[in-house]
Amino acid sequence: MVGSACGQTLSMDTDLLGWLGRLTSRLAPGGGGGAAVPGPRRAPVFTADFTSPAQWVAGRSWAYPDGGPVNPGDNKLDHLVEDPAYSRTGVFRATRRPDGNWDTGLLTTEGSDEGFMVRTGDVLEARVRLPAELGAWPAIWTWRDGGQEIDVFEYHPDNPDLLELSNHVREAHRYHRDPSVRPGAWVDLRVEFGRNSVVWWVNGARVFSDRRGVGRGWRAYLIVNLSVCAGNYHPAPEPEVTEMSYEVSELRVYRDRT
Repeated sequence: MVGSACGQTLSMDTDLLGWLGRLTSRLAPGGGGGAAVPGPRRAPVFTADFTSPAQWVAGRSWAYPDGGPVNPGDNKLDHLVEDPAYSRTGVFRATRRPDGNWDTGLLTTEGSDEGFMVRTGDVLEARVRLPAELGAWPAIWTWRDGGQEIDVFEYHPDNPDLLELSNHVREAHRYHRDPSVRPGAWVDLRVEFGRNSVVWWVNGARVFSDRRGVGRGWRAYLIVNLSVCAGNYHPAPEPEVTEMSYEVSELRVYRDRT
């Protein structure tokens, strides 16, 4: 997880045709325009059941060195745990350890029996309740083979109205500020993993079309977790804080029927 985007005068028929062509491209599936509302051509292919070991593996990820449990090189105090109380209820928790790290909850589809991967053209929808404690670092993101990372969202309560939306496959990002985003708030997220543009919606409003996309054959596993900041880029937890959490009440992926 790493934090991370005409009016032209049309004077000739040629210009108009070109403009119409670009508009058609943007409105096409994966083109980055129009609403990514799951419609008649899209069907749900994944509905998260965080209690399911067939869907999710708890407490380890190859996005961490050697699969975990720690990742200090990414400015994290995480110590991943398999304990279902840290992730399997949909409430992702972190608690302070005597050694200064934090036991943290992480679930990934990588290595699970089903091994579900999102792919080009899919639409992911999620509903999350943001944490309030400084140092909390919640995220929903994708990962495969050392990369393929799209950050559905990242959040840090020291920037209380800001969501970080990032495409690390083709490098684009947006810091989205929104008065409806605040510590403890529920937020609805939607992301279309388009071939030519990844598009984000927040609380029903389209907020970022990166015009980069993921390419034709992209696919990646899902990760949902709560990390804890070590203090280099965002404040570490205050000394008196011993526990933090955020919640994911819904997570679904839709796919084109054809």
